[in-house]
Amino acid sequence: MKLFRILVIVIAMAVYTYTIYTGLHNGWNLFSVFFEDILNVTWRGQFNIDFLSYLLLTALWTSWRQKFSSLGIVLGMLAFVGGIMFLAPYILHLIYKNDANVHRILLGKNITNESLK
Repeated sequence: MKLFRILVIVIAMAVYTYTIYTGLHNGWNLFSVFFEDILNVTWRGQFNIDFLSYLLLTALWTSWRQKFSSLGIVLGMLAFVGGIMFLAPYILHLIYKNDANVHRILLGKNITNESLK
């Protein structure tokens, strides 16, 4: 789990750094570029559709593990918009909060005694 934590931190720092650099040098118009690439039906657009699907699944999982509570829905929206910049700190928080118990990390409020066997 220690190596996984390090990996998550490295990934997050790389994406934060890249995002800040890109925003400062190319502007903060991410959404227009993102959807323009999709509408142009290019390989960048294909990647964006794939990434959008990842974001949607991440948002649904985040909301689901909170049983779609108000907090879960807010966290899901943050996951959808924030991507790994949200997910990495969220996973690190879950690792520490749940003593690295993978069942508790993945299932959240959906955990049962049966799922721990």
